[in-house]
This record gives sequence, C-alpha cells and structure tokens, in this order.
Amino acid sequence: MSEFSILHISIVGLLLTIVLERLLIPRPALRRPLSCWLLHTGVWCVSLAVLYALTARPLFSAINVVLGWLLIVMVSNAKYHSLREPFVCADFEYFSDAVRFPRLYLPFFGIGKAALLATGFIAYLWAGLTFEPQVAGGRLDSLWLGLGGLILLKLGHRSSVPSFDANADIQRWGLVACLWRYFWAARKPVDPAALASPFNQGNIAAPAAPLPDLVSVQSESFFDVRELWSGVKPQVLTEYDRLTQEALARGKLQVAAWGANTVRTEFAYLTGIPGERLGVHRFNPYRVLARKGLPSLASHLKTQGYRTVCIHPFHGSFYGRNKVLPALGFDEFIDIQSFDESQKAGPFIGDCAVADKIRELLQDPTRTQPLFIHAVTMENHGPLHLEQVEAAQLPTWFDQPLLQGMDDLAPYLRHIANADLMLGKLRTTLLEQPNEALLCFFGDHVPILPDVYQAIGEPVGDTDYLIWSNRRPLNVTPSPLQVDRLACHLLACAAQTPSTRGAA
Repeated sequence: MSEFSILHISIVGLLLTIVLERLLIPRPALRRPLSCWLLHTGVWCVSLAVLYALTARPLFSAINVVLGWLLIVMVSNAKYHSLREPFVCADFEYFSDAVRFPRLYLPFFGIGKAALLATGFIAYLWAGLTFEPQVAGGRLDSLWLGLGGLILLKLGHRSSVPSFDANADIQRWGLVACLWRYFWAARKPVDPAALASPFNQGNIAAPAAPLPDLVSVQSESFFDVRELWSGVKPQVLTEYDRLTQEALARGKLQVAAWGANTVRTEFAYLTGIPGERLGVHRFNPYRVLARKGLPSLASHLKTQGYRTVCIHPFHGSFYGRNKVLPALGFDEFIDIQSFDESQKAGPFIGDCAVADKIRELLQDPTRTQPLFIHAVTMENHGPLHLEQVEAAQLPTWFDQPLLQGMDDLAPYLRHIANADLMLGKLRTTLLEQPNEALLCFFGDHVPILPDVYQAIGEPVGDTDYLIWSNRRPLNVTPSPLQVDRLACHLLACAAQTPSTRGAA
C-alpha cells in the first residue's frame, strides 16, 4: 500500500472520530484550544500506530480504532442518560467490572445492543484478518506514525487544570483532552492532610459516657418517593415516618451522586470530606485516595474505645471495599460471604437480612466494647427494569394506576417497602438494648428511573436522613444537611447525654 493510501486512511479515520464526537451528550464545542486538537490527533495516531504495528493491516487497524471510539461515545451517552454525567477517565475501570458483574452494568447500556456489538465485532475481526493482506513495510510506517503521534501528544500536553465538572470540561475541551487531563491529574500525589478531614482536626465531639452503640445505615437508592408522585401510598414508609417523628435530627440530605456511584456518598459520610476538595478523585475516591488510609468516623470511634464493623452484602472486592474499609479504620468487614441465597429479596441480599445481621452483632453476649456498625445495603440496586411485578401486587403500594412509562416504579416500591421493614426491625432491636443506641439512616442517591422521570418529572437529587435514639425520642423540625457533615452531626447527638438531649 502506498504512503498516500496510508495517509488517506489516517486522515479519513481522524475525521470520522470528530464526527462521532459530535454524537456525544453533552456535545463538545468545535472551537476549543489548539492543545486539545493536538491531543485528539495524537491519541488517534498512536492508537492507529499500535494496531498497525501488531497487524500490518492499515484499514483493519483504522476501523478498529474508530469502533473503539464509537463504543466510548455510546457508553458515555448511556451513562449520561442514567446518571447525568458523561464518561470520565475513572470509568475505564468499569469495563472490567462489567465482565465481573455484568448484571450491574450491561442492562443500562442495553443487553441486546451489547450482544449485537460483540457478535458484529467478532465477525469483523475474522473478516478483516482474513481478507485484508498484510502490507510489506507496514510496521515501519507504523513507527513513523506513532512517533508523530507522540510528538503531537507532547505538544498538546499542557498544565491546564480541569474544573472536574465533567459536563463543562468535556464541552470546552472535547472527549480526548478531557480523558487525557483527568488521567494525568489522577497520577499526581495527594497530601491527605491537605484534604482537611474534620477527623484529623482535633475538634470532633466524643460520645458521652457510657458510650452508646452507634448504627448507621446507608440505604441503596432511598429517598421519600412519596414526594415524587402522589399515587404512592403513604403507608409504604410507616416505620420511617415513626422514626422521623421520634428523631433527634432529620431532613433532606445533599448527597454526592445521582443514580449511582454509591462510594461517593459513602466516602463523604465516613471521612467528612466534600467532593469539591477531592479533585479528580471525586469520581471514584475508593480507587486510589481511600486506600492510602484517611482519618474517618470509624478511625475516630476506634480511638474512643469502639469496635468498628462495616456490613455490605455484596462481593467484598467490588470497589475494593475489602482493602479500603480496613484502611479507613474498620476492624471487620462483613460481605456477601456471611449471607446465603435464602436471604435474597430479588437479585440481591435483602435489607431485612442486614437488619438481622446488625441484631446478631449487637446481641452477641461475648462482646466487651461498644459497637459502631455501618451498613451499606444492596437490595434496591438496579437495574430495576429487569424485575417484574404482578399487577395484583400494585395496590399494595399505589392508590392510583401507574402512568405510561412508570413500570419501573413498582419494583422500586417493593424494595423501599422492605427498607421500611428493616427500619422497624432496627427500631425493635435498639429498643431492646440495655444501653443507649443511636441510629443514623440515610439514602445514598436517588434511583435510576429515567422512564419514570420522563413521565412525571425528575427529583432534585437530594435524599433523606434521620438520627434517632432509643432513649430520648424527640420531634424536631426538618433541617437540610450535606452528607459530608452527617457523621459529625451524629457524633454531636451522641455527645449529649439522654438527660440533656431534650434541650437540643
């Protein structure tokens, strides 16, 4: 193949990547800094050169790179549809997670779409390797193409600091430059002291003696769904209502995620560090940052004499929790291995099984320390559209017929009702405790229900929280709170004795 043909393929392929980028939501601007176009072109050249060097087939290599580009655009748009956020560099890790835990990811992309793409790609690989002959001297040409691409990357590499507002950055810089700059930002060293966690500043309240047991529950996709649509029966959250009427604190919770990314809310609650201080690590603080070990609610309570336990009824390796949670100060991490199939409510371990595990820990006759138990539930994790609810069950949760497009709300309500049952179990367990015990309950994010939101409107994105004591019930005025301040608020409540808490 002539040099002109190789050059022609390279230029046409580059133009196709620009066309594909125009399909992104939000759409990047064509008018962007020159450095961004240098990065875009450099990544294209290096990617093409690597495949060309491996196969010596220029057309086959170019089509492969274009298809990879198309895949990222499609994944980004699927993510934006569900989570209101485009693809970012940290999301590359989820490609391997999609293989390990396909049910959590592929349905949002589209199982049929994924199967069609996989089948078509395998057929294309066979055809490309079979019918396009290798080009003599092609590997030498790929060397020059790769060197040219590296020079472009060097010229385009600037010390521009992203805003880490993914929507804004991708619009002003384009997909490649955004991914490139996030990648390098993630590799800069971080001084944990500079993050200013309240748990390393020495002014955090200590629980009052005798030390109360503390239980916090981060409920998957929980928010007061009755505010979303008037057709939801008030009785769906009977136990939740009873706890809020007796709560020391309650209200709307401003969380760090929309629809998914539970670990953003989890990290903010445990460390007290707001997302805006994390830079690029705000997208997945468990991937690098939390593994270094940071001051947290758990480590603070350990210094006060608590035994600290985290419960998450899923695979311990998911998000690396089996490494992260010990680094954050937990003595014990209980994952799915401590549960069995009979405890499932739908595809995941049920909330009531988590309540039973908390009861087991609190009532252990051999324990000699106060407990801090943090539970991260899993039952209401999507994709909800894979679950079916019989029409005869709908009157249990709804007093109006569902509108068109609202089918996914039924499985969500079924699981929310179980979260409410969990709260009732926890209330009973804590009331039976001989000592004081506090419960902090909150939602991690609103659920992924795009069709429902299209039919009746989106929620703001806040969830709900409450803090409750088994020794001094109150009925306080709701107060909004940011999730990174919730743990300190829990400690402030625990610092008051039952005799003084009524004046709070």
